Amino acid sequence: MIVLGVDPGTRRLGWGVVQREGNRLRHLGHGVLALPAERPLAHRLTLIEIGLSEVIERFRPEASSVETLFFNKDAQAAAKLGHARGVVLLCCARSGVDVAEYAPARVKRTVTGHGAADKRQVALLVRAMLSLDAPPPSDAADALALALTHLRQAPLAEALRRVTAAGRFQHR
Repeated sequence: MIVLGVDPGTRRLGWGVVQREGNRLRHLGHGVLALPAERPLAHRLTLIEIGLSEVIERFRPEASSVETLFFNKDAQAAAKLGHARGVVLLCCARSGVDVAEYAPARVKRTVTGHGAADKRQVALLVRAMLSLDAPPPSDAADALALALTHLRQAPLAEALRRVTAAGRFQHR
């Protein structure tokens, strides 16, 4: 399974692609779309669509993992982030890539074991888990952590879905 992780942003959008072959994880690529802050939001959203579509075309992921929207004290910043997430969701849906969403604390807990881990810890553990030569840039590390989270959580979710569908698990 190939998973694309995306850390949305309107100035820097991180992406990372990880493949699972059996129990083995393989890093396929990562990067950051640096978007010009002086350009209007609509232009930056267009650049996100173009750049992410190229990543999807290149790696052909089966699934994607995107951070859920969290509430920020700055409503305008949260709205801009929501626009970027919308473009990401649209690109994935248009390409037929399934989308899973994970809260930031869940991603940190999955990768580091601690839901309040800082960005440096996430980057160092992503580097170790994927045997990278150097820690990736922060935004790309977060995106790779999202992909790793999905690769760890998806089998559990699928097993639960199968058990529930078979009627062997009854929720009371």
